Amino acid sequence: MQQLRGSQDVDVNAFLRDGLDVKTHLTRYLTLSLEELEKLLPKSMDNLAALHPGPLRSKDATEFYENTVGTGHLLELAAWHLSSSDYIADTLRLQGMMARGQVLDFGGGIGTHALSAATLPEVDHVWFVDLNPHNQAFVQQRAQALGLSHKLSVHRDLHSTADMCFDTVVCLDVLEHLPNPSAQLLEFHQRMAPDAIALLNWYFFKGYNGEYPFHFDDSALVNCFFRTLQGQFLELFHPLLITARLYGKV
Repeated sequence: MQQLRGSQDVDVNAFLRDGLDVKTHLTRYLTLSLEELEKLLPKSMDNLAALHPGPLRSKDATEFYENTVGTGHLLELAAWHLSSSDYIADTLRLQGMMARGQVLDFGGGIGTHALSAATLPEVDHVWFVDLNPHNQAFVQQRAQALGLSHKLSVHRDLHSTADMCFDTVVCLDVLEHLPNPSAQLLEFHQRMAPDAIALLNWYFFKGYNGEYPFHFDDSALVNCFFRTLQGQFLELFHPLLITARLYGKV
């Protein structure tokens, strides 16, 4: 199994400064002024929730994330990354300690982790996968703006990455949105190189007051997820006190 690099060697200052210039990128992509964008960001979570009142059903998940959310997901994710920058920065530090070779960023959203991975000299290429066509187009535009297009490609799903075998898998704050996260774990396992590392987290909880209506929390689904995780992956220690975890293949 590969050794982790030291966290002190990972520079996250560009993200902590301005989210990798995410507001500038959003104003260009959405054709908004900065003032207009600043008014939209604080409302973005409520606006996204209003698109689907009540809990999300399994059969609706793909349609919701691919089409219904539109550009609302960009705004909600940007607001969250900027307001939770310390947490996101730690996940970037952890990614910087382990990412190498061919990197899969699954459900990559606004591209914070994909773009950061593409700057690492140990990374050959980043495969950004996200259902939402606006997320795909936005990340492609961001990669161009940051001079990283040569190291990053965007895809709707894993099938469009052909038979690529990945050295690194990044899947953060995504698994709880999937109607069958266990199947996704198995697909990751199949596509990972023998010594690959996966960076994962999850939050199978709708909140005490239903504040996370898009999270799946069925007990049978969660139990199946953990049985699959524990049967196919071995957790690897890392020194950061965060919920994100590292896994190798059993």
